[in-house]
Amino acid sequence: MQRVCFLLKVRADRLDEYRERHAAVWPEMLDALRATGWHNYSLFLRDDGLLVGYLETEDFAAAVAGMEATGVNARWQTQMAPFFEALDGARPDEAVKPLTEVFHLA
Repeated sequence: MQRVCFLLKVRADRLDEYRERHAAVWPEMLDALRATGWHNYSLFLRDDGLLVGYLETEDFAAAVAGMEATGVNARWQTQMAPFFEALDGARPDEAVKPLTEVFHLA
């Protein structure tokens, strides 16, 4: 099982709305994440907008590709893109760059 962690930056003026959107993620989106191998997926948000994502998956590249093939992901990413800083025209899921794990306590 791969452990994947990534960082993004939510715009300071959109923090409350970002939290609201994630309190009510579309059931179709949740189903797609589960079906494409996203497990123990969590998002942590700091008050300055730093977003830390964590998930576990058998194959991260396959999990990402699986989500890219769903219509619900395209709709979700389009709606969520305005919440983020520094995407340079990319969708939020395209801006995810996994961090290198340097320690794990098993």
